[in-house]
Amino acid sequence: MSGSLMALESQEMVVGLLFLIVAISPYVSAKRNDTSFALATVLSLMLVAFLQFSNSFFSGVPMQFDWPIGAFGIRPAIMGDPMESYRFVSSAWLHADWIHVLSNILVIALVGIPLEQRMGGRRWMAVYAIGFMGGNIAWILSHPDSNIPAIGASGAAFGLLGAYMACWPDDEVEFPLLFLIRAWPIWVIVFVRLGLEVWQMYSIQSGTAGEGTVAHMAHVGGFFLAYSLAQTIARGGPHSPGREDGSGSSTGPRSFEMSRLDSDPWMESGKPLEGQAAKVLSRLREEGDEPETRRAWLEELSEHTICPICDGEIVAMVSGLECHIECNISSKHLNWP
Repeated sequence: MSGSLMALESQEMVVGLLFLIVAISPYVSAKRNDTSFALATVLSLMLVAFLQFSNSFFSGVPMQFDWPIGAFGIRPAIMGDPMESYRFVSSAWLHADWIHVLSNILVIALVGIPLEQRMGGRRWMAVYAIGFMGGNIAWILSHPDSNIPAIGASGAAFGLLGAYMACWPDDEVEFPLLFLIRAWPIWVIVFVRLGLEVWQMYSIQSGTAGEGTVAHMAHVGGFFLAYSLAQTIARGGPHSPGREDGSGSSTGPRSFEMSRLDSDPWMESGKPLEGQAAKVLSRLREEGDEPETRRAWLEELSEHTICPICDGEIVAMVSGLECHIECNISSKHLNWP
């Protein structure tokens, strides 16, 4: 197992360059095409994991023991050397196996995409970076003498949860939790996921459980650093932190929302709705004068139509009593009403 970047052989340097290319390419594409950075991150992690798997397959060494882990993972004992600082970033793109990467991708996709629609792509990337940096720093401080590489995007994934909790805790997202896949408020997801991490850390400290191979402290570190900085980062974004549109009881905001239903993004784009989608839009306008009814029809509409700009999937965004639909690729394409 290679111990550092400087010790890599020429063949390993080529593979390392491939890692860099496949990791960055989705972000370049997202920037050029104005698409989701959260989706780019999912693709980036999957491509790097595939390259890890391929390298492991041809070398005959399991992924968790292959040389990229030693060369690019966080090793607290040597992180005082400025030459090793690249590990703060590279470690967040490596994983020990497919279960490891898929569990992180699940959170990044289901939580990260709606969070990006809330705060915008650049702010989302800042939060993501803060998450994995917070996780790495927490791991180094809690295990300063360890020379065992730590890897994974778990700190970043928990950072997304921390940022969402700090800014829009009542938003609901589809998430597998408590053996159910349904829309859960962010605070419930955080309560369960973070609670499990704290309980596992307590079990290790009390001696009722072994140390294991999971860096629980990195998860907690990523969560709390992102939580502490998220509101500052989110200010000036598409949605202000803590905003609950449409939740007031006054008639002013309600009539304002009703007037916005008169617009038709599909007609304006030359792609008028037809069939069931047109019927749902008509029912929405007729019956959408109550928040619960409006939400139900908007969710129904999101299932029967596509984005008028890119033909991408439409998702319903819920915050408190407020609900609107957005393009899953970019909220700049559709954010209605």
